[in-house]
Amino acid sequence: MSGSQTDPLLDIKNLKTYFYTEEGVVRAVDGVDLRVYPGEIVGLVGESGCGKSVTSLSIMRLISTPGKIAEGEIWFDGKNILTLSQNEMRDIRGNSISMIFQQPQTSLNPIFTAGDQIAEVLQVHKFLEKKEAWSSAVELLRLVGIPDPERRAKSFPHELSGGQAQRVMIAIALALLPQLLIADEPTTALDVTIQAQILDLLRGLQEKFKTAVILITHDLGVIAEMAERVAVMYAGKIVEQAAVKPLFHEPLHPYTQGLIGSIPVLGKIKDRLEVIPGSVPNLINLPPGCRFAARCSAREKYGLKICTAIEPDLIEAMPEHFVRCWLYQSTTEHQAPLARH
Repeated sequence: MSGSQTDPLLDIKNLKTYFYTEEGVVRAVDGVDLRVYPGEIVGLVGESGCGKSVTSLSIMRLISTPGKIAEGEIWFDGKNILTLSQNEMRDIRGNSISMIFQQPQTSLNPIFTAGDQIAEVLQVHKFLEKKEAWSSAVELLRLVGIPDPERRAKSFPHELSGGQAQRVMIAIALALLPQLLIADEPTTALDVTIQAQILDLLRGLQEKFKTAVILITHDLGVIAEMAERVAVMYAGKIVEQAAVKPLFHEPLHPYTQGLIGSIPVLGKIKDRLEVIPGSVPNLINLPPGCRFAARCSAREKYGLKICTAIEPDLIEAMPEHFVRCWLYQSTTEHQAPLARH
């Protein structure tokens, strides 16, 4: 979906979120640009520590000390939320932007029932009376597929299974019909059968309420099934961004190629799954040039020296397909071996 059709609901520009530690400055998110349009599901994918969750917490303005949003803009529904007061931001949180966290059992308050925790959201933000809020909480539990919701509303978090706790978290997140839902690894702690149920539930609710979703995961299979567009993160930066089908059909960045090559495919026998050599660079002492260069076999194949000297920009290598890689980007001194233009 392009900007000519509609304005983005969320427009992140050059976001830099750093953590100021005794060892040095951790550049967890280091110049991220991302757009999300109304009603679409955007996947944010990458391995642990790449900056996905820090990006989501930055959108919610929930970065705590020693972290700080050092630079950039986060435009949501026409407002730069980084300029809003704490009260204005509290009003947006829950009402307009909601988040489902990775670990439902630790995100729920252990001393309140599931129904109380959903009802509280409705009382605080919608000013509902206690009885009306409780009734709505039960209906929300029914909506997210919890059997016998009247009884389950009275359950404490420790009395719920992992799948039920995640459904309660989804009910809380959707209670106020937000415009944007951030789902941070929503199925990580669940077994495969429950994962599928939760993803089906999220898709059904997204279609019903036309909520925009940022789906954060390290699981490309989830992205292929759920998202319309996907942004691939590596060491604090987006290295590739495209619609899901083109990205899976023709991944451009060597890191994305490695991620896709490492997925086992049902019904296809691979001699061996690909492995990306090495490890993510230290975000305190980042090397010059491309952050993936030390692990990149394509750099060696094409004998590219620029990769370890200058960092590439995120460019549109193909229509609506963006990549941060010297394989596709030329300069006066460097001829890109795989340039598409």
